[in-house]
Amino acid sequence: MRITVTMIAPRLLSTLAFALILGGCASSKSSTPSTVFDFGPALPAAQGAAAAPASMPAIVVMDATGAAILDNERMYYRLNYADALQARTYANSRWSGNPLALVTQRVKTRLAQSGMKVLSATDASTGVPILRIEVDELMHSFSGAAQSEGQLALRASVFNEHRLVDQRSFSRTTPAASADAAGGARALAQSLDATSADILAWLATLPVTSPPTVSK
Repeated sequence: MRITVTMIAPRLLSTLAFALILGGCASSKSSTPSTVFDFGPALPAAQGAAAAPASMPAIVVMDATGAAILDNERMYYRLNYADALQARTYANSRWSGNPLALVTQRVKTRLAQSGMKVLSATDASTGVPILRIEVDELMHSFSGAAQSEGQLALRASVFNEHRLVDQRSFSRTTPAASADAAGGARALAQSLDATSADILAWLATLPVTSPPTVSK
């Protein structure tokens, strides 16, 4: 039996065409140089933004961890309206570095801008709380052919003296201004900045105490 193009559903054809436009044909080789994205300059927070919590003047921020899909510089997108189980890559766009490292640095910057003393793992000292971040989703997601969002989901955990103080999940979805890699990068940057503010507000609620003083 011969199957003609007219027998294929128009919706499927438009979805396939849109996917090819976004990601390019995986089997073809392109000489077009890659466009490199990051989260942009970390401009100072708006006036009235949350300040560093008095109960936690300093914190150690560990390197963010996440799924294997985030352990490279590829930029992924997902057509949720067509096949939400398939993560696709932009052919000529990539992150400037490992996206997990970019997330770590952005969170550190935002916490430091609030007035917190932000330390790395090698600077850790007794009694300084430790923030661990695990990224579950960092994706440019399409809910329609011309409608997309930058979706971020992560878990943050605070430890003090090897004791779990608290853990909370955060998620943010920001509409993208354009249905391309540039729009996705901007939307994800906005989602990350908003999540960093959420983390700061959460840290201010935690009952972090200093370790007991040892008498000599």
